[in-house]
Amino acid sequence: MIHNILKTISPSSSRGETSPSEQNASPSSATPLRDGSKARQTTERNTTGKPGSPGITGGNNGAYPQGRSNAAYPPQGSGVQGGVMSASCPSASFSIDDIVSEAYSGYPDSSRRPVIGITANVCGEDYAHRQAYFRQVTEAGGLPVMLCPMEDARQCASMLDIVDGVILTGGSDHNPLWMGEEPVRGLGGINPARDRFELLLARLAYNRNIPMLGICRGIQTMAIAFGGHVVQDITSRVKHSQDAPKGEPTHSIIIEPRGGGGEDMYGVLGNGVCARRLFPHYVNSFHHQAVDDAGPLFRVAARSADGIVEAMECVTGHSALGVQWHPEQMGREGLPLFQWLVSEARIFSKSKSLHRRIMTVDSHCDTPMFFAKGVDFLSRDSRILYDLPKMDEGHIDAVQMVCYLPQPKLGQRFSECVDFAVDGPASYADLIFDKIEDICRQAPSRLSIARTPADVYRDKRSGRHSIILGIENGLALEHDIRQIQHFRQRGVTYITLCHNGDNDICDSARGCQTHGGLSSFGRDVIREMNRLGIMVDLSHAAETSFYQALELSSTPIVCSHSSCRALCDHPRNLTDDQMRALAAAGGVMQITLYHGFLAKDGEEATIDTFIRHLYHAIDIMGIDHVGIGTDFDGDGGVRGIASASELINITRHLLRYNMPEGDIEKLWGKNWLRVMNLCQAAAN
Repeated sequence: MIHNILKTISPSSSRGETSPSEQNASPSSATPLRDGSKARQTTERNTTGKPGSPGITGGNNGAYPQGRSNAAYPPQGSGVQGGVMSASCPSASFSIDDIVSEAYSGYPDSSRRPVIGITANVCGEDYAHRQAYFRQVTEAGGLPVMLCPMEDARQCASMLDIVDGVILTGGSDHNPLWMGEEPVRGLGGINPARDRFELLLARLAYNRNIPMLGICRGIQTMAIAFGGHVVQDITSRVKHSQDAPKGEPTHSIIIEPRGGGGEDMYGVLGNGVCARRLFPHYVNSFHHQAVDDAGPLFRVAARSADGIVEAMECVTGHSALGVQWHPEQMGREGLPLFQWLVSEARIFSKSKSLHRRIMTVDSHCDTPMFFAKGVDFLSRDSRILYDLPKMDEGHIDAVQMVCYLPQPKLGQRFSECVDFAVDGPASYADLIFDKIEDICRQAPSRLSIARTPADVYRDKRSGRHSIILGIENGLALEHDIRQIQHFRQRGVTYITLCHNGDNDICDSARGCQTHGGLSSFGRDVIREMNRLGIMVDLSHAAETSFYQALELSSTPIVCSHSSCRALCDHPRNLTDDQMRALAAAGGVMQITLYHGFLAKDGEEATIDTFIRHLYHAIDIMGIDHVGIGTDFDGDGGVRGIASASELINITRHLLRYNMPEGDIEKLWGKNWLRVMNLCQAAAN
């Protein structure tokens, strides 16, 4: 990641030389530069910052270091010196009409700037931070706003609704009690208001997939927030609290290879010349604390010559990066980090906007399996991958929540397979649906059971999430065809005919070919489901069952959570021929996130693996016949899409691949709801 970010830095720029063309650039084309060799007058003190000197906030030496002004930054001719509007500024006409006219001169603005929230320092009664943060964000194409500490955690959460990216800024030391440690003698000043607020902000921003950049104290905040550790007062042979001007690089860092390949700093800056070469980069340095354990969600990406952690990047697929130096003070050399953040924020903003405009439906989750454990769907519950807060965070409108019925082994009773005391499969399914209805009754303004596609669209217009009912394993029918009508009246929209094992309806992909496909009762089941408008789901079905059902059904069939056998040779996955037949019959295949259906044994399944299956299905079937069915809480989930809160990452990836928004809309629910509507419309 960091290799990509810093790719634009040339070797000569590490010393900060300024070409004549750059010195004479116009305001519209000028590129901001790091501190030049001569300072010019600004509103800041033109002094050298030292640990403990005025202007250094708290004990984290140089979070806001004094030093010479950034002489070439902003660009010459911009009308701004040290953040003060000069007389040459066009806006200094003292005419409000002129200013308003200027604001509307490019209206409407077709290229909305992503909003970057920058955490503020607490200085007595004031909130403030260095203008360099604002300048770098603006130059990178973002819209900077200040995030002031909030005492109320819910206000903090609401604050994140308006931003597309977050910068955790430099500042004072952290209270070591947040790490369960007593303070050491070298600890500097702490800022309790910032600690609580920014640790919470980091966690909430991560949960919401908001891109983050941590700077100096900020990288330390990220480490502490996610189970890492910070050394309170480092002992080192390299000087990390420089006395040089704030924009001057004073020591090198070594970029460490990721090891798994991909878009990281090492891979790009190494230019592929030598796969084992470590690339040096030069940074400024104003700190006496440092991360020594990045935590489980991050990897160390760079170190100084004495081994101090200088950068870390997220390993879970989130856009989160921390650096120990101060890139906001380094002009052009620091700009790529802000360009990366703004770029990630722009994609995130587009994804949020798209999800507000389209319907997003996940066609399969198994969360009711955990009801017996007392999970709380209305709160963020770490025991499940789907709950109401995670649906909010992932920007998901509706989920097809199924009652999963395990297939008993030979000689085993069904009641021995589930955690509730029930008479049989049908009563178990009714119990699960009762509990889902109870959940919706507790939050009628937020949740609703949707029986039809029209209900789903109504809920979205009303600001509610929809739960759509399904059954996984026709065992719930108890060999009684009348049960189909009973479950349709309860709101069930599809039934997966079998699971892992043959039942009285059909043979399973993991079965023994008991019937040679569909049983006689199974054929009756499909006809009755067609008559009542219930979708026939052939996920888990054997190929013989699949083709026989496809031929028999009078309405399109679905595979609610399946993947591509051509990419992962698993009997549960569909062959290319099956996929073509399904599309020809008007059906839809929902790509699942179950790792065993995405990658071979011993290979890690990631969001990229899922995307490959998605695109393969589109290539074979066409865009009108593919969708998304996660199988969350049924062991679904991969790196990059580990829970419902991360489902918006699918959209982020698809937008990066320039998939048209109309196609994304089809994948996210339009195709699935079209088939549901066709089946329900054919009911008699």
